Amino acid sequence: MADITVDVLVIGAGPTGLGAAKRLNQINGPSWLILDANETAGGLASTDVTPEGFLYDVGGHVIFSHYKYFDDCIEEALPKEDDWYTHQRISYVRYKGLWVPYPFQNNISMLPKEDQVKCIDGLIDAAMASRVATTKPQNFDEWILRTCGEGVADIFMRPYNYKVWAVPTTKMQCQWLGERVAAPDVKLVTRNVILNKVAGNWGPNATFKFPARDGTGGIWIAVSDTLPKEKKRYGEKGQVTKVNAERKTVTLKDGTTIGYGKLINTMAVDHLVEKMGNPELVNLSKGLYYSSTHVIGVGIRGERPERIGDKCWLYFPEDNCPFYRATIFSNYSPNNQPQADAKLPTLYLADGSKAKTAEAKEGPYWSIMLEVSQSTMKPVDEESLLKDCIQGLINTEMIKAEDEIVSTYHRKFDHGYPTPSLEREGVLKELLPKLEAMDILSRGRFGSWRYEVGNQDHSFMLGVEAVDNIVSGAVELTLNYPDFVNSRKNTERRLAQASYSTGGIPARPAAQA
Repeated sequence: MADITVDVLVIGAGPTGLGAAKRLNQINGPSWLILDANETAGGLASTDVTPEGFLYDVGGHVIFSHYKYFDDCIEEALPKEDDWYTHQRISYVRYKGLWVPYPFQNNISMLPKEDQVKCIDGLIDAAMASRVATTKPQNFDEWILRTCGEGVADIFMRPYNYKVWAVPTTKMQCQWLGERVAAPDVKLVTRNVILNKVAGNWGPNATFKFPARDGTGGIWIAVSDTLPKEKKRYGEKGQVTKVNAERKTVTLKDGTTIGYGKLINTMAVDHLVEKMGNPELVNLSKGLYYSSTHVIGVGIRGERPERIGDKCWLYFPEDNCPFYRATIFSNYSPNNQPQADAKLPTLYLADGSKAKTAEAKEGPYWSIMLEVSQSTMKPVDEESLLKDCIQGLINTEMIKAEDEIVSTYHRKFDHGYPTPSLEREGVLKELLPKLEAMDILSRGRFGSWRYEVGNQDHSFMLGVEAVDNIVSGAVELTLNYPDFVNSRKNTERRLAQASYSTGGIPARPAAQA
């Protein structure tokens, strides 16, 4: 007999697990419990604080949403106006010493003339080839060539995406793209080149919210705080060591066993099947590919430079720096770094030389957060990475050699990006149904391994919809129809209502107990 028995057990208190718990608590139906090995909620959307008081998210997270239910839950957790800052995205690509407005492929009017010609030639060739094409692109690289042409592919898309994904574009499929990559309008691009104009903001995150305090992780701690304390087991007492799918029990690090009717798993699915000890599923999961992410933080003394201004995040396709993205994290909230009167010593100057004095001095301070990918196809020298990144900041004129560095941060996240590899769909179409046949719904950024529905709003709703599927057999729109949920505002479900309209999509038959 298990020590504890619940109808629905949720593993992981990141956005997906919290979405499931929130929905279970709202409908007040099946009994439930949520587990997490960390002391605080957040998972891959948490925030770290350095000893000096600089905040860094686990990578570049901002809040923009496709779902009213998600908005309702976030606003319930952080309801006050001063809980949030709203920003216009100001984003650029660094290329040949220029800041090219994002998206790059819409703003080739900013490039040197010879690059403009190369890009326009490629765009025209691509448009003509696409008109007569009878087959769909077979991989991401073919999609890039067909939509952007050889010029944009060679100058930006191929090198940048390799830096992000840590695999060549030829090894990625292209069904995941949706709204995530801007397909250029050849007429508009040509017109802008002739008139020397810049294209405006594009994409779903052109405007975004950021919490005033505690970073992105603060959002999820606040959401977790809206759940009953007795239904949460965090820290060592919530760490899963074994999953027995036959007996429907989970064993925790402290020896506690929990019996369940249905399991919503949000840990990486390859880790789940290892804890299940199922050789067939372990072997199947080896077909899923991922990259690791290094998050580097640099805290700097001084006023934020004019050249940095109110930039949000910046892209780096060239090989003069290891990072693919830099976020000016101090621009998101004045509470992301120590206040100006905090006294901190200088660790060293940006060029590595010693500071003139070891004495602690006041600020002001600003900060940059960097992301570097790593995989078996893109190795990284982890020992020298922090130093290489600071040199990269100098190379790209983000900071100067004489800038005073007062704080550094470096953390590696083994599972950083779930790669949309060519093999992914074949694996998922076999693996996820096999788990569901065992009453295990594996959901979330790495639980269901679909990057196209891996943002915070998607991840949260994957948990919500998993619960509705368990309770009433409702279709999981986010998991099964990524293009549908990404192309509209999903308003059918609201926090104030217990049931919801599926917008004309039929529900599945109710799940059998």
